[in-house]
Amino acid sequence: MKEVAKDLLKIQAVKLSPDEPFTWASGIKSPIYCDNRLTISYPQVRTQIAQGIADLIRTNYPKAEVIAGTATAGIPHAAWIAAELNLPLVYVRSKPKDHGRGRQVEGVLPQGAKTVVIDDLFSTGGSILKAVAAARKEGADVIGTCGIFSYQLAALDTNFQEAGLTYHTLTNYSELIDVANEENYITAEQKQVLQEWRQDPENWA
Repeated sequence: MKEVAKDLLKIQAVKLSPDEPFTWASGIKSPIYCDNRLTISYPQVRTQIAQGIADLIRTNYPKAEVIAGTATAGIPHAAWIAAELNLPLVYVRSKPKDHGRGRQVEGVLPQGAKTVVIDDLFSTGGSILKAVAAARKEGADVIGTCGIFSYQLAALDTNFQEAGLTYHTLTNYSELIDVANEENYITAEQKQVLQEWRQDPENWA
């Protein structure tokens, strides 16, 4: 959705800096930084996101019975999506509680419930696939995942193929840099640099 890409750029949830790249926690040099947590502070933006992902679920996972949000960034969006679809909500902790019942999934998750897991951002897929594994361990039948934005890294598709799972996002790296060029956030030359990064992010800088 181009409108979502425009919104992410407008509210500076996505920042593009091909000339002075950011350094990710992994050490990778990147010309893009995405902080979708900012979207929760903009009612119109978050509503469009919730409605858009709800439509993705209706189209791709029509048998969904439960919406699960990843802690912490996926939780607010999952809540709005669950409300849009009138479905139960649970959320998945990054690790089990170290007290009480030691649960990792909070909320009521019926055994075998067809579940869609929500995260805000897909890079390599590592974090959301851990959440999927935790939900499955507690009895969920995870049928798919959805999010706001994907970097479209090759590792993401590889990891999801290995997990036997699919994902859908509202917008992605290719669409975003097209919009950024159209809206004059970047020049044609900078767009070329951004395209080169996605081909080989680990050896780009």
